[in-house]
Amino acid sequence: MRYAIYYTPAQDEPLARIAANWLGRDPFGAATRPVEAVGDLSAAEVAFHTASARRYGFHATLKAPFRLAPNETEASLRAALDRFAEATPPVVIPRLVVGQIDGFFALVPETRFAPLNQFAGEVVRAFDPFRAPLTDAEIERRSPDALKPDEFRNLCQWGYPYVFDTFRFHMTLSGRVGPQESPRLRAAIDGLFADVLRQPVPVDALTLFVETEPGAPFMVLSHHALGRGPARKTA
Repeated sequence: MRYAIYYTPAQDEPLARIAANWLGRDPFGAATRPVEAVGDLSAAEVAFHTASARRYGFHATLKAPFRLAPNETEASLRAALDRFAEATPPVVIPRLVVGQIDGFFALVPETRFAPLNQFAGEVVRAFDPFRAPLTDAEIERRSPDALKPDEFRNLCQWGYPYVFDTFRFHMTLSGRVGPQESPRLRAAIDGLFADVLRQPVPVDALTLFVETEPGAPFMVLSHHALGRGPARKTA
């Protein structure tokens, strides 16, 4: 069993609903749903391009998936999330846009936003004591030979290559897409998300996801509102 601390909008927010329809799955407990054609893309094309992102659900990684440290429990992790969330104010991203990172499409901040990066770093530090050390096999799955030196140091120290100076806030919408297919996919995503991305995006909660067994879909376990008191339990 692995846990992850992500940002994702509340289930009833427009951004969450649009993303769930696009990916074909709602991580708040709903079953996988058939995807639909979008723009010039057929339903089969959408399903193909979203397959790798579907298992994780719509999210931005703050604390990457981890096994619990031997001296911690799910209850202690949720209690710590409650305390952290109660004491931490939300961060509002001025604008998200459609971008492409290493070949996959994602929603990313229009410009680098220091308060967001600082917040993400605080989450990494606060919850690292709950993380069991990576095994050699887990390190190998991250293709360490392909990482830059600072990314490899982050992987060994914090369990994930992309934290602090290498952090990139992103909400994944597809797998890797080749240059010939990218224009059609970008046009479909742009059209689908255009209206909802006109508004600022509040990062107003931390969401605890769980992978119950290797390869299982990540599901929302609890949603912890920032600066507003106890978590709103969802599972």
